[in-house]
Amino acid sequence: MRLHRFLLFITFSVFLFSCSEDNDITTPRNLKEYIEANSNREIDNVIACAANADGNLDLSYIFYYPIDGSSEVRYYEADSLNVDENDFSNYRRKILTETTVFGDKLSRISRTDSEESWCIVTYLTDGKLHKSNPIRLKNATNPTVWEDEVEVDQSETLEPKFTWSDFNITDNDIYFQVISDEDDDFISGTYTTDNYFQFYDTSNVVLNINTTTPIDLILDETYNFTLMAVSEDNWVNLVIQKSFVAE
Repeated sequence: MRLHRFLLFITFSVFLFSCSEDNDITTPRNLKEYIEANSNREIDNVIACAANADGNLDLSYIFYYPIDGSSEVRYYEADSLNVDENDFSNYRRKILTETTVFGDKLSRISRTDSEESWCIVTYLTDGKLHKSNPIRLKNATNPTVWEDEVEVDQSETLEPKFTWSDFNITDNDIYFQVISDEDDDFISGTYTTDNYFQFYDTSNVVLNINTTTPIDLILDETYNFTLMAVSEDNWVNLVIQKSFVAE
């Protein structure tokens, strides 16, 4: 009787071990395996960057733009900065809290960790795997500067021109500007390499996340201007936020 139970136990253990092995083979354990598992899909880009929270170096925000039809969002992070950021086998998936900002136009992943690392965001659309460029988290060595100083020139009616300083930051690569209403619902999102942007003049816009021409501003209504100055490795060096009344 004891021998019979022992043999049943061995058989059951082998079965569990086999199942575990199968799961290890079929479930991607890192970003490289996930990309290989989706080799039938075209690779496309995700617009993404990261900043630490205002006054909290242990809280970082990873912002990304989810295009229409995106699903299965995944966040991957390397063990440290001391890896090849372009070797996707170094990235493991993490499950973090996610919310939306600017009236659901952008998504924001919250990371609570004082350690710096590399991270990547992915999602799927029909026939495509979208992947961000590696984002270098610099919350300890180069914290995001939060300011509220921006010049708003409203000499042209309902076409405010925003001009800002780099606040002595020397490695800003591109600037992301968001215009939102008083409730922070999205109106316009643009990128420039210049330290100015005029609503709504796209002559110096190098990237645009607006799917249609933005609505006109309304006289005497309150709006919000948000700027993110982003480095080449997708870290937000500077955030400027300021409310203004349209003239």
